[in-house]
Amino acid sequence: MLLPMSPTSSMFLMAETRENPMHVASLQLFQPPEGSTALDVRAQFEQAIELDQVAPLFQKRPKRSLTSLGQWGWAPDDAFDLEHHVRRSALPQPGKIRDLLVLCSRLHSTLLDRHRPLWEMHLIEGLEDGRYAIYFKVHHSLLDGVSAMRMISKTLSTDPDERDMPPPWAPHERSSRSSSQHHRTPAATAAAVLSDIAGLAPALARTARNALRDEAGAVSLSAPRSMFNVGITGARRFAGQSWPMERIKSVGKASEATVNDVVLAMCSGALRRYMADLDQLPEQSLIAMVPVSLHRPDSSGSPDGGGNAVGAVMCRLGTDLSDPAERLATVHSSMTEGKAALGSMSQTQILAMSALGISPLGLWPALRLTERVRPPFNVIISNVPGPTEPLYWNGARLDGLYPLSIPLDGQGLNITCTTYSDEIAFGLTGCRRTVPHLQVMLTYLGDELDALEEAFGV
Repeated sequence: MLLPMSPTSSMFLMAETRENPMHVASLQLFQPPEGSTALDVRAQFEQAIELDQVAPLFQKRPKRSLTSLGQWGWAPDDAFDLEHHVRRSALPQPGKIRDLLVLCSRLHSTLLDRHRPLWEMHLIEGLEDGRYAIYFKVHHSLLDGVSAMRMISKTLSTDPDERDMPPPWAPHERSSRSSSQHHRTPAATAAAVLSDIAGLAPALARTARNALRDEAGAVSLSAPRSMFNVGITGARRFAGQSWPMERIKSVGKASEATVNDVVLAMCSGALRRYMADLDQLPEQSLIAMVPVSLHRPDSSGSPDGGGNAVGAVMCRLGTDLSDPAERLATVHSSMTEGKAALGSMSQTQILAMSALGISPLGLWPALRLTERVRPPFNVIISNVPGPTEPLYWNGARLDGLYPLSIPLDGQGLNITCTTYSDEIAFGLTGCRRTVPHLQVMLTYLGDELDALEEAFGV
């Protein structure tokens, strides 16, 4: 039986090419419990593979058929092979973090097999400090960042003494909160749909007006050409680092800005310095596409926990300004405008206007216009909220959680942040050829946080 796939999810399949893999991933670092090693963790994983218990979400694969009129849908994989999806790797000695990032860069460069469910999990041993790592890759058509983060949280525990926990791919009991649903009567549903349709024209008019006035919203017309907005290759480079949340919250409190504003300002300063070093800094401010989750706090999306529900705000980063405080003020003003613009729309209208704003990502490459016209935006920067407490898997402590995301043709750099416990992790994923020396941008992020603290007396 072919289950329907949402238009947003199918978009990620239709847009995928060898140069544009459409999967996201996470890198998780674990410290084995006292008295255990990474080899003991491998034994636990091998036992779990033999049980062959897999959640329905991870057993469905994409498929098109005549009955679906050529549209993508989901079908169960009748020849599901768990060992194909769960793999083991080891780093060469001495097993430095740099070696781990190089391996993840290569793993992130390869396409997922569409004849199988669209996910892989790699258990990575050999880190010199005794920890082990998990690189988990999943197609964006199956899960968006928020859904993936909720899934990771469900597979772990806040209790370091809990044992006999199932592996991440196994079925997990859903809490009453996450499985709660808001049911509407057919009449109420029909009325909501009609209201959404009737509101599309005014929403489009407001969005166009904001874009023409160079105000923030779901569409921007002012992004300059930049070194990131060119055709890309399929090879990836990944860099990641964490900073204490308390430092970022302190800057936000002192400047009356949000945590997300401070994160965007850090990215602004880092991008400004990185591009200036390469003599590639545009005179106009870069525009960032900032994804906004539309998931309800009490819902995990589709019945199996998958799906996509993401809108977009186009944010002016202030990279044309030399003062870090002015850059933060520009970001804060732009995000406030953008959120207000989306706040006047329904979820359906937000999705429609956001799709309009990002549509050039598919149109420009198809029409061979990527480097001939202005890009719709210059860089993607997203902030995915993660678990707020330390988490464990069978006593192994999760020490780090780093996101890997999707560069696109015309968008050679993606910056994704994830909060975990008392830290925020920045994951930089770039086209290996388009974005050279990506690692140095981590240094610039730290420098910009220092500059913001100095500017606001923190």
